[in-house]
Formats: sequence, structure tokens, C-alpha cells
Amino acid sequence: MNTLLPTTIVGSLPKPSWLSEPEKLWSPWKLHDGELREGKLDAQTLAVHDQSRAGLDIISDGEQTRQHFVTTFIEHLGGVDFDRRETVRIRDRYDASVPTVVGPVSREESVFAEDAKRLRADTDRPIKWALPGPMTMIDTLYDDHYRSREQLAWEFATILNQEAKDLEAAGVDIIQIDEPAFNVFFDELKDWGVAALERATEGLNCKTAVHICYGYGIKANTDWKATLGAEWRQYEESFPLLQQSSIDIVSLESHNSRVPVEVIELLRGKTVMLGAIDVAGDAIETPEEVAATLRSALPFVDEDKLYASGNCGMAPLARGVARQKMVALAEGAGLLRRELS
Repeated sequence: MNTLLPTTIVGSLPKPSWLSEPEKLWSPWKLHDGELREGKLDAQTLAVHDQSRAGLDIISDGEQTRQHFVTTFIEHLGGVDFDRRETVRIRDRYDASVPTVVGPVSREESVFAEDAKRLRADTDRPIKWALPGPMTMIDTLYDDHYRSREQLAWEFATILNQEAKDLEAAGVDIIQIDEPAFNVFFDELKDWGVAALERATEGLNCKTAVHICYGYGIKANTDWKATLGAEWRQYEESFPLLQQSSIDIVSLESHNSRVPVEVIELLRGKTVMLGAIDVAGDAIETPEEVAATLRSALPFVDEDKLYASGNCGMAPLARGVARQKMVALAEGAGLLRRELS
């Protein structure tokens, strides 16, 4: 990117009410079969339009063709039985009914390449695509085959690498791996988590990013945040490892969080995608607030390595709120850009 302080969303945007129930996370589809396929792509085009009108520099699909940021990918893989459900603890926070790994996991064809080609055709701006990370994937399943979190993660890393190469071939400029589990499972993070992440992005020529957040603004996540004390220092576990890794960009939660901004120093040399928009509430940030959040990071990251984004996805928000937050993000980055130049 030649633009100073390029702007982008992290992942999801709210879906239109004709596609799924609004302001509800992971809501079922309202359309079926061919109509559903067409409706998803129409919603993706609308998401591109909303981001472009807001003035964002890097465009995402808004995850409009996905019901869930992890399981929609897994639905297209072999070896996972979605009819056989087990209850597991997700990221040590809440219980959920999840599908079961019953055999070797495999990918017959690309899951998202056709959607990415459509996204590429819808805009001439750089595009970004998000995939779930290996550690977050294994934390969203019951494994009755490998019975080893590490082995299953490596299998998924290989599959993700195949998918990422197909997305790159479809014209994706930045491939983002979502790993909220990096803020929870620190022993696995050190033992094999970053290595599996690097396996997932191996051999790519496009930019690679990892997104580590404290989660959507749902009750289970806000309740967990309330237990983390006056300062959230979980990033101190992952950032030194990622600073030494092959990943280009590290995305983190900042605005309205209790993350000490100085932890960004641990990433020195990497590009930082800073969360300057809070997704846990409906209050619209002012451009000045966005600029202040971004400005606070500048002692710890070179200005040509700072991207402006949200803290996490905006799927549970009202569409009008999400649009206004994107406008604030673009305008706030613009304020600081003019100040710096």
C-alpha cells in the first residue's frame, strides 16, 4: 500500500435483513439453494459498495457468504460430521454444540475462490480475505479421530495453505488468518501455534496478516473481558513470537480496550493493523477519537507500517451503525494522515 494509514475492516459486516435475521450473530439463512447463492453474492457486492462509499482503502467481502467465520469453512471439508454434535467449551468461555471430526480432514476444492473472484471483479482497490486459523478451528470442533489438538491443527494448516493459494490466484492482496485462540491457549501458542500459522501462509506472495482479538461484543466475551483486570496483557505472549515470524501484518484490538498501547513495541518491524473502532456497542466514534487512537500507537510503530481498522467484526451491529463506524474510521485516518504530511 502506498497510502499512509490505509483503512480496512477486520472481517464481518451486518448482513441485509432479506438474507438473515439482523443484529444477530450467526443467524440462519432466509434463502435457499440457487436463491441463497445469488443472495450471498448480492450481499457481498453491497458490502463492497458500503466500504467504498465510506472511503476505505482495502476492501473485504464482509463475510457475507459465511454464516460463521469458522464453521462455514469447515462445512466444505471432508472428515467432519455436522449431524454428530458434541458440547465443548469454546476458548474456555462458553459451551457450544459443535460438529465432530470422524475421519481424516480433507478439502476437495476451494471453498471461497469463486466468491473472491467476484470480490476482485467488484472493486479496483486492494482486497483482503479472512480465513479461520488452525488453533481457532480445532477449538470449534469435537475431535473423535486424531484425538490430538496439535495433529488436527497441522492438518488444518495444510488445508488452509491450499485455500490461501487459491485465494491468491483469485486476486486477493491480503490473506488474514483469524486466531482469537492466541489470546487464550498460551502453551499451545508457544509449542506449535505460530508454527501452524506459518504453515498456513507458507509460499504466498501476497501480504499475510493475523487477527487476534478479544471477540465479538457478545455477552460471553464481555463477561470474560470483565475478569481480565485493569490491563489486558495477553498480547505479550503472542507478539514477541509473531515479531520473529514470517507474517507481515498483526491485527489487534485497541480502542475502548484495556490493552496497554506500548505492547505494540513488541511487534517493531511488523505492520500493525490497529483496532480504532469498538464493535461492542452502538456508539459512533468521532473522527477525532479514531485519530487519537491511531496517534497513540505512533511512538511504537513506524507511521508507514500502521493500518487503521476495527477491533473485530461488526456482524451483530445494525447496518446503519456499521456504515457510520466505517465512515468515522476513514475520516479519522484522514485527519491523522493530513497531520503527518
